[in-house]
Amino acid sequence: MAVIKPFRAVRYNPQRIDDMHTVVSQPYDRIGPDLQTRYYDLSPYNIVRIIEGRAEPGDDPLNPSGPNVYTRARAYYEQWLAEGVLMREEQPAFYAYEQTFTVDEAIYTRLGLIAAVELVDFAEGVILPHERIHAGPKEDRLRLLNTLGANTEQIFILYPDAENRVNALIRQAIGDRAPDIDTVELFESDVRQRVWPITDPDAVAAIEAEMAPMRGLIIADGHHRYSTGLTYRDQQRAAHPDAPANAAFNFVAATLVSMSDPGLVVLPTHREIHSFDRNAPARILERAAEHFTVEQAPDLAATLQRVNAHPSGHAFGFYGGPHTGYYVLTLASGVRPADLIADDHSDAWKGLAVSLLHKVLLERVAGVPEAGIEDKSMIRYHRDPRAAVENVDRGEGDFVFFVSPTRMEDIKQIAGQGERMPQKSTDFYPKVISGIVMLPVPPNERL
Repeated sequence: MAVIKPFRAVRYNPQRIDDMHTVVSQPYDRIGPDLQTRYYDLSPYNIVRIIEGRAEPGDDPLNPSGPNVYTRARAYYEQWLAEGVLMREEQPAFYAYEQTFTVDEAIYTRLGLIAAVELVDFAEGVILPHERIHAGPKEDRLRLLNTLGANTEQIFILYPDAENRVNALIRQAIGDRAPDIDTVELFESDVRQRVWPITDPDAVAAIEAEMAPMRGLIIADGHHRYSTGLTYRDQQRAAHPDAPANAAFNFVAATLVSMSDPGLVVLPTHREIHSFDRNAPARILERAAEHFTVEQAPDLAATLQRVNAHPSGHAFGFYGGPHTGYYVLTLASGVRPADLIADDHSDAWKGLAVSLLHKVLLERVAGVPEAGIEDKSMIRYHRDPRAAVENVDRGEGDFVFFVSPTRMEDIKQIAGQGERMPQKSTDFYPKVISGIVMLPVPPNERL
């Protein structure tokens, strides 16, 4: 069963922070050096200093005593609490979290619920992963969690609710009152972010009861942070064997969204290969013709249109630079993905566009070493296809593959089978931003 609880959040104090825009950010794994600098410049209290702080000369990240980004994060957290920049809520609450945004000129509204979610092992089937993870980010997040003793961000979890009954309860709980937070975030600045606390005991109880029987929840974003939470939980259980089930370290902060929410949007993530072979494009097109029809396209827009129009997602765009141009590679008639991918995954997994992309086009056709993808030393992931094209045009990349978005029904099927998609198979838009609420999880905290 899915156990969720309200919690006494640590939040920015509206008496000290009159513009939430200056302190919120993208999740840590979306923050590169340039964006990090922009957040630093916005406010001395921006959450980036805690979730993805700057490394400084002389840092020793392996030393728990520092100096390093983790000990500085703790210092900021404690200082801001002492100064009243951050405050601790007086009573436990759920938080309704609404995001309004535009994709392809259509306006969407996605409704989420921020709650403390009980950490359960994947084998129990209550909460499931859908993507593979890298070891490095998990180690980084575990150091931060151990040093800080708080969930500073929410992971993003999808739950099955065909009739959106939980959404109806959330809407009933917030009624027509004004939100506590109504802001935008610097990077995804066209997304309106609104948050309402839900403290009414009857509303809280009704939401908990509706969620309780659910199984097969899926982690949309935050696999590393969930895995980190499991490790931290096990550490704390070993150190505090008499702690009750409601000990906060048994939970993780999450934004929960219905799989049937009309505002649930999945965008594609395109692959740019760099540090490889600048002469590869012609060879790739020649080798792809063995299993794909290869057709030239006039420009990026036409390429993407044809890729996204393919009913099974088995069409891929390719750009090899200004001298090569754009192409669309479509799996040839009669060729089955299962015939091209020789491993022990299910036929459903082999039929995913991202599986064909990684196992056939990147590894076999292009010859990109698997290690170069695993350690991300040869690949860049792009939401904006134009950014990938510009990198290739500047000589910073060698070629790009464009892919269609993964369908929600495929995500549910693959996760339900206990399989995991390749990294960056999904891009749920918009991101759950950081700096809304934090969940303290020291050994003595109870929910």
